[in-house]
Amino acid sequence: MLRPRLSVLFLLSIFLAITLLEYIFTYTDVAYGIILALFLTIFIYVVVSMPRFETDVMRAAESLALIPLYVLFTSSLPWFFIKQEYVLPAVYSIILGLCFLHMYEKGISLEGVGLKTKNWFKLAVIGSMIGIPTGVAEYLVLLPEPAFPVFQIHYLLRDCVYMILFVGLAEELLFRGIIQTDLQRIFGKLPGLLSASYLFGIMHLTWRSLPELLFTFWAGYLLGYVYNRTNSLTAPIFLHGVNNVMLVAVLPYLL
Repeated sequence: MLRPRLSVLFLLSIFLAITLLEYIFTYTDVAYGIILALFLTIFIYVVVSMPRFETDVMRAAESLALIPLYVLFTSSLPWFFIKQEYVLPAVYSIILGLCFLHMYEKGISLEGVGLKTKNWFKLAVIGSMIGIPTGVAEYLVLLPEPAFPVFQIHYLLRDCVYMILFVGLAEELLFRGIIQTDLQRIFGKLPGLLSASYLFGIMHLTWRSLPELLFTFWAGYLLGYVYNRTNSLTAPIFLHGVNNVMLVAVLPYLL
């Protein structure tokens, strides 16, 4: 079995590679970013296939491999064949597919990642109430333009479905239910939470905004904290989804 120090260095090297990947993808060349995502994925799976590798480290590394896989699939598929209004659910369906495939291969149950029905309505309301002020804060950071010339209720309802059932569910399942859970098993509760929050922030580097990078790190911490306190993904999913609805479907028209 590999020594703990080498195991930690291996995981930190993946963190560094993901950071470099996102930087190159955003600021240098998308094609190079896709190639790096491919090589990082291969590197992770080759290393974890070696004998005598610590089980928890192997599992965490495979969880982290979902990030370059996510970049690889969502950036290189021919999305121009799909109508623009269906691109977002199509992209996040792939992320959900990767997450559920990972759970199937590792024997992880829905309850094991926090997908529970217990107290779901209460937790959904709590998450939604927190998502409103965080959405206002993120709007003031990014100040996005309205997606349509005028506000229309059917676009709002569509965005609620997209942001909660696709974006919120997919990203919370990936970053909180899978990655944070595995990192906390190795590093402990607070370091694991901070590590997952860092990755969540880095994956928003494509906004090309330092304030947004800091905001998403803080948001990742908040989402992870709520996940730990409730032991459920329901509140983080609704927090995330309502935050995004406020950001793109409500405040650009009100303000």
